[in-house]
Amino acid sequence: MCGSKVYFTNLRTTPKLNLLDKLIALVKKAGIETIQFDKKLTAIKIHFGEPGNLAYIRPNYAIKLGAYLKKLGAMPFLTDANTLYHGRRSNAVDHILAAYENGFNPLVTGCPVIIADGLRGSDMVETRVDMPLCKTAKIAKAVADADIIVSMNHFKGHEMTGFGGALKNLGMGCASVGGKLELHSTSKPKIIDKNCTACKVCERNCAHGAILVGADRIAHINYEKCVGCGQCVAVCQYDSAVVVWDGASEDGAKKIAEYTWAVINNKPSFHINFIMNVSPDCDCWGHNDYPLVPDIGIAASFDPVALDQASADLVSNAPALAGNRICENHKHGDLKGSDKFKLAHPNTFWQAGLEHAEKIGLGSRSYKLIEC
Repeated sequence: MCGSKVYFTNLRTTPKLNLLDKLIALVKKAGIETIQFDKKLTAIKIHFGEPGNLAYIRPNYAIKLGAYLKKLGAMPFLTDANTLYHGRRSNAVDHILAAYENGFNPLVTGCPVIIADGLRGSDMVETRVDMPLCKTAKIAKAVADADIIVSMNHFKGHEMTGFGGALKNLGMGCASVGGKLELHSTSKPKIIDKNCTACKVCERNCAHGAILVGADRIAHINYEKCVGCGQCVAVCQYDSAVVVWDGASEDGAKKIAEYTWAVINNKPSFHINFIMNVSPDCDCWGHNDYPLVPDIGIAASFDPVALDQASADLVSNAPALAGNRICENHKHGDLKGSDKFKLAHPNTFWQAGLEHAEKIGLGSRSYKLIEC
């Protein structure tokens, strides 16, 4: 069997064919018009980017796709759900303003911005899934209520799952704050005492009051309050707050697959990976490090599992960009053919998520790459 079809276009352009036009040509070729969009509420699931991070998908692509879906009769809206960690996207007011700051203004995009789980992340639909790890899935309400899901995914590295693509954008990105808590719950951090400087940055940025600097001038975590969101890890500049890698990466990736199943089960969906600005870490950070590989292209498919597998293979087969994080520690050649995400995050095992996704019937890891 040749597997699911994944359509791919490189980033070469001509005076008569720019990248925005190539995007529309790609999704047409991939068959998006077989979906009946007429008068259907269509969620365009996208990551608006944490302010300060410049690797997120340019809003120009969302403008083009939204206009195209409108021509097909859809009623599209741009959406994401609030974050579990403290930041510029942890409530709907700040989240919408962050989206506008990064160029996703409805006056420009032509699509309203809807924060899918409401003002404080509590608007959700709990769906029975009876999966091996998750019996229910807490899905952001605007996504659960949508008729159609179209995901626009920035394909890049990720600290917990190795990489973030369609499954990460759908499974984690469409979870309510309560759902994100469940997805993170096996990765609670710890404090390396000797590295702590008592700067209290972790204390100030913990949304749950779970970390305090004591009289001994060392941060301490109250695990009864800690939800495992990893914000202290993100803000610590001294390698004091660190993730405990006790299977969290594998379990987290599997849970994300189960949540993805809950998001798109029994409704039409279509998925697009933008394999460009392949930064080593998630767009939830307020900065983006130098990319792992040169920009590769855009891929699209009805099958999110095949899409992520194909995208990971394209990154593995690409040469590493000199001077990035993985090249600092691996001096042998251009690392072509190597697992760039494993090199960037040695404690992750991204294959587990795709294997589990295939096992639960979400899609196929086998694919046929069709170049457009």
